[in-house]
Amino acid sequence: MELTCPVCHGPLEQQGDKAHCAKCSQDFTLTALCPDCHKPLEVLKACGAVDYFCQNGHGLISKKRVEFVVATQ
Repeated sequence: MELTCPVCHGPLEQQGDKAHCAKCSQDFTLTALCPDCHKPLEVLKACGAVDYFCQNGHGLISKKRVEFVVATQ
C-alpha cells in the first residue's frame, strides 16, 4: 500500500510512525490501524522492537498487515 501526500498527492516516504513528502517538503504523522476492524492500534516498543496490538479482540498484529494512514491534524 503506497501512501500519498494529502496536500500534493505525491508519494510519501514512510519513516516509522512519520512520513515525508519530498515533492512539497512536508512531514506527516501516521496512524497504525488494525486490518480487521480498522481501529487504531496500540504501539508496543521494547528493546528496539515495535509490535502492534489491537485492543478490540484481534490481539497482536503482524507489521506486514498493519494499515498506515496519514493522521488528520
